[in-house]
Amino acid sequence: MRQKLTLQIASVILFSFLYLPVKSQSTITISGTVRHATSKERVPAVSVSIKGTAAGTFTDDHGNFRLTTSQQPPITLIFSSIGYETQEVSVSSAGSPVEVSFVPASTLGKEVVISATRGAIRSLESPVSIERMSSTAAHEVPAASFYDALLNMKEMDAVTSSILFKSLGTRGFNGSGNVRMNQFVDGMDNQAPGLNFSVGNINGLNELDVDNVELLPGASSALYGSGGMTGTLLMTSKDPFKYQGFSAQYKQGVNHLGDDMGKAKPYYNFTARYAQAFNNKFAFKLTADYTKATDWYASDTRNYVPVTGAITNDTRALPNYDGINVYGDESPYFNVQKGLYAAAQAAAAAGDPVDAGKLNYLASQTPANSNVTRTGYAESALTNYDAYNFKVYGGLYYKVAPSTTLSLIGNFGQASTLYQGTDRYSLRDVKIGQYKLELTGQHYYVRAYTTQENAGNSYDMVAVATLLNEAYLPTAPTPTNPGWAATYVGAYAQAFGADLQGPSPATAYADASAVARGVADANRLQPGTAAFNKSVDSLKQLAIPHGGKFNDQTNLYVGEAMYNFANEVKWVDITVGASTREFVLNSHGTIFADTAGRININETGAFAQLQKGFWDDFLKLSLSGRYDKNSNFKGRFTPRATAVLRVAPDNYIRASFQTAYRFPTTQNQYIDLQTGSARLIGGLPAFNTRYGLNDQNTYDTATLNKYLATGTPPTPYQYQTFKPETVASWELGYKGLIGKNFLLDVYGFYAQYTNFIGLTVLVKDPLTLGQTAANTFGIYTNSSTKVNTGGGGIGLEYSLPGSWLLSGNYAYSTISSKDVNQQTDFNTPKHKFNFSVANYSIAKVYGFNVTYRWQDAYLYQSSFITGMTPAFGTLDAQISMKLPKLNHSLIKIGASNLLNYYHVDAIGDARMGGLYYVSFGYNVL
Repeated sequence: MRQKLTLQIASVILFSFLYLPVKSQSTITISGTVRHATSKERVPAVSVSIKGTAAGTFTDDHGNFRLTTSQQPPITLIFSSIGYETQEVSVSSAGSPVEVSFVPASTLGKEVVISATRGAIRSLESPVSIERMSSTAAHEVPAASFYDALLNMKEMDAVTSSILFKSLGTRGFNGSGNVRMNQFVDGMDNQAPGLNFSVGNINGLNELDVDNVELLPGASSALYGSGGMTGTLLMTSKDPFKYQGFSAQYKQGVNHLGDDMGKAKPYYNFTARYAQAFNNKFAFKLTADYTKATDWYASDTRNYVPVTGAITNDTRALPNYDGINVYGDESPYFNVQKGLYAAAQAAAAAGDPVDAGKLNYLASQTPANSNVTRTGYAESALTNYDAYNFKVYGGLYYKVAPSTTLSLIGNFGQASTLYQGTDRYSLRDVKIGQYKLELTGQHYYVRAYTTQENAGNSYDMVAVATLLNEAYLPTAPTPTNPGWAATYVGAYAQAFGADLQGPSPATAYADASAVARGVADANRLQPGTAAFNKSVDSLKQLAIPHGGKFNDQTNLYVGEAMYNFANEVKWVDITVGASTREFVLNSHGTIFADTAGRININETGAFAQLQKGFWDDFLKLSLSGRYDKNSNFKGRFTPRATAVLRVAPDNYIRASFQTAYRFPTTQNQYIDLQTGSARLIGGLPAFNTRYGLNDQNTYDTATLNKYLATGTPPTPYQYQTFKPETVASWELGYKGLIGKNFLLDVYGFYAQYTNFIGLTVLVKDPLTLGQTAANTFGIYTNSSTKVNTGGGGIGLEYSLPGSWLLSGNYAYSTISSKDVNQQTDFNTPKHKFNFSVANYSIAKVYGFNVTYRWQDAYLYQSSFITGMTPAFGTLDAQISMKLPKLNHSLIKIGASNLLNYYHVDAIGDARMGGLYYVSFGYNVL
């Protein structure tokens, strides 16, 4: 209903402007062509404006322009574009076409960025660390997509769940789904509302429609609101008034070469973009993108020990085996020794002392640690690994005035891929749509948008595997069946009694355990059989908790505005803004505690920023602050102060103090989900009451582990008020252009988190019940101590004669003061670096790029698994050939992970090899 209302309002506003009366007056038309000064090629997307006015246009894809104005000659035209010198041309008559010879210029450090201050400045003068990818760089990168290539930016980390789901992050606390990093597309928060993080780029930008991407590492919520604790990524699409015409690109490749899980598989990607403007007043844009591939396989069968975090090479022969990418075996359902003692007591109570004695003897010879897990299923048996992503973007744009544009856009993505959260999830036909109405002027904007999420046919593979085991034989006894556990114990007792006559009790235990599992699994559903497929298909369609399906249609509604007082106040730059957003949780009880109906969460806030330059901008200072309120939490104020000092022409020292906050995410607040190893619950007090966790018999696992190691009586868990998380960050850096061809960026930072939000694992009645999925809870809590992070890095770019470009960066990150009772999920290598060599103008038409990336080993923590991710390095490369006579077309041959080194970038996630491709792009330069 809200979406329909938004569209109706948009239509009324749009057509009201379309039919505004137009005053008739004498006009002239100036036309011409812009060519590259050296190659004489026509240059598209060049800004052509009349000096002293807001009137202007852009060259089309053939380098031609046409500008109608009521101003009479002589007129001065200004020609500008990134990578070229700005030129002024005087026009004395409209009768003759204007021919402009456009002179290239170095862009090192001179790119215009917006995100650092919400105003246009050179990247050299940014008061905080910033990275930028231009539209040109987006199609020159040696990667299958521009989004994959963002990993080469300074400080950027990635956790790759699958071929279409890459979670990006900077300065720590990344994971498979990063809730501490904001991602915006054309000003819209790109998160999936039910997940609270962006699902890679499945509803992001088409590669042909990328104008620029800006990355702000570190705290940024003073300007961009809740989230942005460790970074903000802003992607901006191309302006249809500036970039017109039709573009298309077809890419075909292959992956899974040399994969021991199967043969090589094809990879396909097709993208297209069409934009057209009419009289520089009305424009439209349409883009489409389709990718199809076989996903990377997650196939780690090593054994995981959740209590200690150990990863061993044990196999299913171990009775309590828990394979990393084997599901349905997550929790020990019973202990054989305890089962035998219980059976002995039952026999004695029934008046059978002989059997009771035999059973007591068998129990005494059985190891105390005789926990047993059910037999699990490999991930490959529970999903088909078919991955695809289809996305479309459409927009209508109307210039109300030369510098004011009204736009109505829609952005929709649908995908099937895999994701690792608390369990491994198969995302099937998940849909995310974003729809926005916006009025943008030279110094302001007003926008309203909504994000509509639908989980489609997505399901939890761990839940499906667990229920699959229960479907063929329940673990516990039923009126008609003794159950899997009793069958196992009975078979074990019989085999163990006979085997005790053998060489050793340990061998007897192993042999008897194998016999018992074989008997209990006699009727197990086998992958590939009709019965197995029927049961799996049925469980995929049943909603949690009866099956594995997520029935989630959570939505987000946002309204926001910003105004800069440049026209009203001259002595200082003042910017103000406000926003409100409403989450509407609607998972039907499959993720959130919303079985009784939808849950609404509101966040409203406002910000102000002051900027002032002194002594001809020798020193620039800024001060900003933001206040936000969440319906479940008290308001938060986050200030920011920055300073930029020009120590020499094009050389700057920057210093900043920034704060950021994040209200607990929707899942942090309201999740209520049973997983294979625990029940995840929100941190709000209602959940503590619902599950009786203040009963003096509930303990966190850190306390229990200490008790097991030292015998010290554990301290019962006590609920503490759940609060928003805040961070204060200090940064000092230098960025300068040395000799016009060498760009150096050096920085260091320190950050301190207060009320850090992490996952605390609790066990209810562990001293009597042990620890199983039924009595284990993962609850979101605040750290009782401060969490400190720090780091630094360096970035280098060197432009050599002959269009050669060398670049590289190194980043260091560390964490300290971790709360031993809480899992922080820092998930960041201490050391990482990138190095690239590129040249895109060899003999004018040939180009190449080679990039090597390496990262250190690091501890990966998540609610799914904790373990060391090994160090690895990958080599990416591409070669290209321009076809300038074929309307700026381009042929590329490239490879991501050229050496086909199979690796994971997070333990338990997809194992990635090389992806090799060839592409043809029409009108892409």
